[in-house]
Amino acid sequence: MRTLVFEPFSGASGDMILAGLIDLGADRREITEVIEASVDVSVAVEDVTKCGIRATDVHIHTKDSTRIRSFEELIDIIKDAKLPEEVEKSAIAVFRIIGEAEAKVHAMPLEQLHFHEVGQDDALADVIGSCYAIHKMKVENILCTPVNVGGGSVRSAHGTLPVPAPATTEILSGSGLEIHSSGDRELLTPTGAALLTYFADPSDQLPPGKIMTIGYGAGDAETAMPNVLRIMLMETTGVLSRDHMEVLETNVDDVTGEVLGNLFEALMETGAKDVAITPATMKKGRTGHIIHVIAHPEDSERIARELIRQTGTLGVRILPTKHRFIAERKMKNVNITIGKQTFQVAVKIAHDTSDEVLHISAEFEDCRRISQECGLPLKEVIRRAEEKAWNDILKK
Repeated sequence: MRTLVFEPFSGASGDMILAGLIDLGADRREITEVIEASVDVSVAVEDVTKCGIRATDVHIHTKDSTRIRSFEELIDIIKDAKLPEEVEKSAIAVFRIIGEAEAKVHAMPLEQLHFHEVGQDDALADVIGSCYAIHKMKVENILCTPVNVGGGSVRSAHGTLPVPAPATTEILSGSGLEIHSSGDRELLTPTGAALLTYFADPSDQLPPGKIMTIGYGAGDAETAMPNVLRIMLMETTGVLSRDHMEVLETNVDDVTGEVLGNLFEALMETGAKDVAITPATMKKGRTGHIIHVIAHPEDSERIARELIRQTGTLGVRILPTKHRFIAERKMKNVNITIGKQTFQVAVKIAHDTSDEVLHISAEFEDCRRISQECGLPLKEVIRRAEEKAWNDILKK
């Protein structure tokens, strides 16, 4: 499995990530053209040496370094750039992570927030270029080892702040990334934290596998250890993918069955990956329910708010998990014949990263519709669809 591994032992910033990806092998000319076509900047890429380690350094030269923008203005710039769909989606998501963190720190709606440092053209260039480079690499997995956030204090548009800066801290709180502090200056910026949060799953160590390529992205700091971000492209040996999740829980004892039934759909639309409700006996012998929600860390606060809004609960517990193993999934249509009629059924195929099929399940709604049309029991329709899918796979 092709895996991209970030090692931020000396922190990370937007330009370090971009430089490291170019050093790893991303096409510098193509990325430069994409950035300069998207933002009013010029890009300079050069080789440098940091404490004896050769690295790539990227400098974004801007024409207006004091520009303050709203979140909507940033999004409009990204959309107007006519980037590939997946790059546009990722760049917007990265700035949303930054924006929501800044909005929470400053206690104001995202729509009223104005960006200072991260609203400038160089931040736009770093994010767009990094998103473009990562998508072009077509890796199957992205990991990040523990991040050195630095130490001391940092100057910002809002004054002198402790490291990590409040917005960076807020981003990290929902990321699942492991951190440590070493040094006397800021080493992890909000842009770097947001890019790693969006793309990478946390890993406490390097995964087993073979190193294919190594890249070093240079930072601006002069530190005792090399101020570089190491990025490795690896062929990892695990056959199951990982992702980082959180489990949200709350107890309710005064919610009707109708509200609970509606809750499933409301939470899934808000970003939940799965919802389960367990009957329980509460204090004083009252009957109630425990609501469990599985979600990505970046979605947890939004889902918790919806859970409170829908049920009236006054608190939601967060149970962080290191990671979960997951099967890859793909959809396929199969045709089954019942009597003289042929029906199409969608099936979900679970497989590992080596493409070995682990499980097949027929889509319930398709099977129920066919059962009603032809009078065959639902369980028989499901059996035939899944058997047909297995037979098709075994013939290959």
